[in-house]
Amino acid sequence: MTSHAAHAPINRAPGPWHVHLAEGLPSAINHVAAAAPASHGFLRRAWFAAAMQTYGGSVRTMIVEAADTPVIALPLRTVGPRVARLAAVPGSFWPFRSFPVAEDTPPAVFDTLLSALARTVRVLRIGPVYDGDPAATPLIEAARANGWRVIDRTIATSFLLDMAAARAEGVWPRNSTLRKNRFHEKHLAEHGTLGWSFLTGRDWPAAFDDLAAIEWSSWIAARTDGRDAKFTRAGHGAFWRAAATDPVLAGMFRAALLTVDGRPAAFSFDLDAGDLKYAIANSYDPTFAKHSPGKLLYYRNLLDALDRGVTRVDWGAGDSGYKRTIGAAPGPAIRDYLLVRPGASAALAPLIRLAWRKR
Repeated sequence: MTSHAAHAPINRAPGPWHVHLAEGLPSAINHVAAAAPASHGFLRRAWFAAAMQTYGGSVRTMIVEAADTPVIALPLRTVGPRVARLAAVPGSFWPFRSFPVAEDTPPAVFDTLLSALARTVRVLRIGPVYDGDPAATPLIEAARANGWRVIDRTIATSFLLDMAAARAEGVWPRNSTLRKNRFHEKHLAEHGTLGWSFLTGRDWPAAFDDLAAIEWSSWIAARTDGRDAKFTRAGHGAFWRAAATDPVLAGMFRAALLTVDGRPAAFSFDLDAGDLKYAIANSYDPTFAKHSPGKLLYYRNLLDALDRGVTRVDWGAGDSGYKRTIGAAPGPAIRDYLLVRPGASAALAPLIRLAWRKR
């Protein structure tokens, strides 16, 4: 991968938009991410570079420019032999795999992007992404309008919490919940001195070791082989450590950490994107399970975030029980997509759909 790649024009459409294909991950990705909606501002060069470094493969990036200003950056990870022309948008499963697009980019720009894509890929995978994703959705709509076959599969339903609205209504957090939390904190303190801290910025990447230690003592290590753990070196830890070398991303990564006599006991890790918090992972040491350390910590974490101007929490998919308990409600569906180029490739779409949905 390269931070400054030579650009080779591959399409010049009528109008002001030009598409270039760059080997590797050019610095233009950061310019587009800075102009994207705050929810997608984390989709920086280092985010994609961390994915490539951790999960392997080769990557090229399509850059769409208007008057020499990049407005779309679409990384393309090669899947299988390059001659097959299969590609996927790289990144982390959490919170989603999308790409940066500058706000207010006209829909016609995606037609220009598709024209270039048709010269480069036969099938493009995007996802998982949320319904209404500001980058994926207009590309998918343009693909349908331009004769591409679009195959999708539903992954899950997201859960969202509007903390500001709930607080304004006087229903969050409930006084009864806070009383229960104080009760549990009192008894948890019988195990030792409680330490509550909030991590960000320069705390990374070293602080990931404390989060990994909690994961290794949690149910993840007891019930699985640990490959799905977020921060262990046997799991996805290399991705987050690599991404955190970017100071901008490190500033978006935040964690609340509970220690008992200095021993890491629970954590809640998030990615802050403007006034929106993506809840990436939380875990706790089952030694203290009787006193609900995870619950105690994430309430503190959310109240701290609210005081900092974060108003909404995206809990993502999975385990709706505790999310509903804390006040979250179902949000947009999360889906995976295959965009199949018109022509001979599209003729194979039914077979591709059948094979993909069985995976």
